[in-house]
Amino acid sequence: MSALKKRNLKVQPYKVGPDYIDTSYHTYITKRKSRNLDSFMLDDEKIKYLYLRNSKDADMSVIEGVMGLYDGFGIDINSCTSSYTSKILKAPVILVIDGKSMATSAAAMVLGYKSLDKEIDLKGVIINNIASKSHFDIVKQAIEKYTDIEVLGYLPRNIEFSLPSRHLGLVPTIEMNELEQKFNHLAQIIEEYIDVDRLIEISKSEDIVSSFKPNLPKFEDITIGIAYDKAFNFYYWGNIDILKDMGVTIKLFSPLNDKNLPYCDGIYVGGGFPEIFAKELEENKSMREDIRRYHENNKPIYAECGGLMYLGDSIVGKDNEEYKMVGILKGKSEMTKSLRRFGYAKGSALIDTTISKKEDTVFGHEFHHSEFITDEECVYKVVKERDSKIIKEWMGGYQKKNTLATYLHTHFYSNLDIPINFLNKVVENK
Repeated sequence: MSALKKRNLKVQPYKVGPDYIDTSYHTYITKRKSRNLDSFMLDDEKIKYLYLRNSKDADMSVIEGVMGLYDGFGIDINSCTSSYTSKILKAPVILVIDGKSMATSAAAMVLGYKSLDKEIDLKGVIINNIASKSHFDIVKQAIEKYTDIEVLGYLPRNIEFSLPSRHLGLVPTIEMNELEQKFNHLAQIIEEYIDVDRLIEISKSEDIVSSFKPNLPKFEDITIGIAYDKAFNFYYWGNIDILKDMGVTIKLFSPLNDKNLPYCDGIYVGGGFPEIFAKELEENKSMREDIRRYHENNKPIYAECGGLMYLGDSIVGKDNEEYKMVGILKGKSEMTKSLRRFGYAKGSALIDTTISKKEDTVFGHEFHHSEFITDEECVYKVVKERDSKIIKEWMGGYQKKNTLATYLHTHFYSNLDIPINFLNKVVENK
């Protein structure tokens, strides 16, 4: 994306699956909001719609896959995989393989990817982790001889490029410094070792159309406050788009830095890293008290994952210190050594909530290194399935007055009733 941007191309980024951190890097580089194309939460026509909507004024779109080309939900290669997304959008695929300590065997790897699903439009290969130019020449010759797939170039081993990580993956861009320099350098490396001109040439895709046409009601004079700072920045931009499409005014606020809430009729607190900034969140007492009063006044609040942690009584950080939070929910969040309930899940509402009616199903995913210890009553029965079999189920989500907090992240386009229910609740209590 950085190399294409340096050629003065308008690059529209996308990410397959439910990732928030990768999309933050896409957005930083391209200066265009990266969108998630997630076929667990979105059907084919909605994926086409979101792609067409956001790419219409772009020169080129780049879709980053998830894991390997055929990795998704279970073992079905047409279930939430990068390969399936490429078929929905009729988009050519550039395969990146690890060429370390490999010669002709690389051809077998590429041939396997090509043969597993012949409907994939596999246009080119980039080889990572190459020791030398002579090493690349051998691998390239082998792949092109035995597979007829074009090799576009390589990246050398020990390239001086790295990004810091923590327990949920890469550190988000909002916390990073000197990124511009890093990506400028990487773009130069890519120009040197990869045939970018050829990549652009072979990346033309077929035209697609979408039958999905959102029929959304309009809401007048509604303002939604969205928590956005270093502690809270995990959002699907499509969720914010849909609120704007319904006439909502968005006001961003910082639970870290702002002393008080802005004027708003409802609040949306997304995920992020409140555990990393727990001390600073505790110190901003006026904001915590403001949000607590907002809840007591029956104003609607919707919180996901990190937002749930913030609305509890406290967070126990990795330093084992306990920090006070908003206190709407009675309980505390404790950090865990491994991911808890990681992956796609469906929540079935046991009662009416701020975003759903009783017995509605909310499609989403959980991705957290914490557990909320509480006696509060849960409002969702959550199930995790794989290959059409339930492999795990649990209770989750908490509703108090008009506040709903849950570990389940959802995409509003998965069910348009979700944002409509939320905004109807806002109107009722305006």
